[in-house]
Amino acid sequence: MKKNLLFHIILIVFLFQVGCKNTSEPKMAIEKIIEISQETKFKEELTLNQLEGTWYYKNSPYDGYALTLHENGTLAEKVGFFKGKREGVAEKWSKAGVLRVEYHYKNNRLEGSYKSWWENGELAQEANYTNGNMNGVEKKWYSDGQLAKQRQLVSGKEEGLQKAWLENGTLYVNYEAKNGRIFGLRRANSCYQLENEKVVRDE
Repeated sequence: MKKNLLFHIILIVFLFQVGCKNTSEPKMAIEKIIEISQETKFKEELTLNQLEGTWYYKNSPYDGYALTLHENGTLAEKVGFFKGKREGVAEKWSKAGVLRVEYHYKNNRLEGSYKSWWENGELAQEANYTNGNMNGVEKKWYSDGQLAKQRQLVSGKEEGLQKAWLENGTLYVNYEAKNGRIFGLRRANSCYQLENEKVVRDE
């Protein structure tokens, strides 16, 4: 009798432990990091198959970086490719060698941060892309660092508060976008807000 009781106790403990292991949360999948070849070719050496969206070098999907030069011989653009698709960081420079734009690709689509700078090094634009569409907050600045525009976007479309300022800091665009509709004034200092799709002016 005691042996049977002990056996049942051990069995219950074992089943409890197995059940706990089975109900544990699944492990997060680790995204594979793509390593781009350090090979470089001039962009004019590549051929684009527009139907496939694939870039070829000598009839093979290109792996490496494509370079473009300015007329004065300085580097103008550098874009990474993996199996013929644009991948990883892409950069553009001015003729003076100043980095003007930095953005990222994932399987031929813009993905992640997008930044641009004025020739004086001041940040000009900052945004984020998801699957080729601008998402979240986009900001633009004047060359002196003054904020010029701030937009809220969802899948490339304006959604939420949208604002813009003159170079002296005066607010001159202030409206809210919702479901493709505009509420408020595009060029005014007056502030409006959206309540149940009715335009209500702040007192």
